[in-house]
Amino acid sequence: MNKRIVVIEDDDLVRDTVKLILETRGFEVCLSSNGNNVGAIIKDFKPHIVLTDIYLGKADGRKICQQIKSNPETSHIPVIVMSGAADIYSSIEDFGANDIVLKPFDEQTLLNRLQRQLTA
Repeated sequence: MNKRIVVIEDDDLVRDTVKLILETRGFEVCLSSNGNNVGAIIKDFKPHIVLTDIYLGKADGRKICQQIKSNPETSHIPVIVMSGAADIYSSIEDFGANDIVLKPFDEQTLLNRLQRQLTA
């Protein structure tokens, strides 16, 4: 069975690049540009993992992560946040993220982070 990943990213190029990387590795990918409907997406798509940018225009990936982690029905889903801010490592416990991918990232780093969460 293919692993399902929700990717929440407001930058079209980054979102499309991540989708291409993941789909060529056999993942099923569901995209969202803002995460506003993340609850419905998770309910319908049943992802194994959520990958979200922190800065999503008017939305905030940290709040999306908190929403996922505070819901007993979704708290088991690993959440990896993407950020260009290196100091984000000191605050991931504050919003419950399982891991971080710093931008700009290379393909292997992204895949390693995902694999680590999928096998945890």
